[in-house]
Amino acid sequence: MKFVLFVFFIVSLAVSGCARNPYGDSYGRSQAQQIQQVKYGTIVQIDPVTLEGEQNVVGTIAGAAVGGILGSKIGGGSGSDIAAIGGGLLGGYAGSKASQNLSESNGVNLTIKLDSGETIAIVQAVDPNMLFRVGQKVRINVTGRTARVVPQ
Repeated sequence: MKFVLFVFFIVSLAVSGCARNPYGDSYGRSQAQQIQQVKYGTIVQIDPVTLEGEQNVVGTIAGAAVGGILGSKIGGGSGSDIAAIGGGLLGGYAGSKASQNLSESNGVNLTIKLDSGETIAIVQAVDPNMLFRVGQKVRINVTGRTARVVPQ
């Protein structure tokens, strides 16, 4: 039982260490010093959305390990082996879903009428320090196929 708790503790540390900043103010190293196209516009509609979580390999492996260990405690001989395999499969599935649910976040779909007359929509994570409202002037920073909306 101590081993199971130890594995669970290590997995918790690993998953929390993999957490990323979900807001639009976080950039990867590869995005630094890249030229961005800047557009300006006005928000015409705001819709709340849910950003689905991503499955985490660590969660899957940890769930499988814990499920396998717990399953191996059932029965004896070949029954114990079968229970360990079943426990590993169920634990892996549960760990994968748990990591996916943990990384789910709130987002916002911003419909923006650009100063050029074109209307676009951009989905990004909700940043509690950057609240938007209809009629607000915004700046859109575009790099390749990605964009970030910030208040002007």
